[in-house]
Amino acid sequence: MKLPSEAELLRIFVGESDKRHGRPLYELLVEEARKRGMAGATVVRGYLGFGANSRIHTAKILRLSEDLPVIVEIVDTTERIEEFIPVLDDWIQEGLVTREKVQIVAYRHADPSTP
Repeated sequence: MKLPSEAELLRIFVGESDKRHGRPLYELLVEEARKRGMAGATVVRGYLGFGANSRIHTAKILRLSEDLPVIVEIVDTTERIEEFIPVLDDWIQEGLVTREKVQIVAYRHADPSTP
């Protein structure tokens, strides 16, 4: 896939325990992005954070069962990001979604025929 030098980054902040139909929400978001042929998605697990309710979520030893923050990042064209927004409106009950312009420096995959 060829991306223009200008694209968008969609950043979705949810909780690790957020579910949809019994499955982790972050997994479903990545699967949906892949199904739609989007350029790429990454999930990052946070060690510490808080959201709108100001409750601290942490990975400290004594609190391992807490709901840690998770960030799903998706990069693609403005049009594809725009088409993905209704999914978020429907699926995300609690969280934060941001969008920003990004400049693509490189987007490559390894050629399997190259040793």
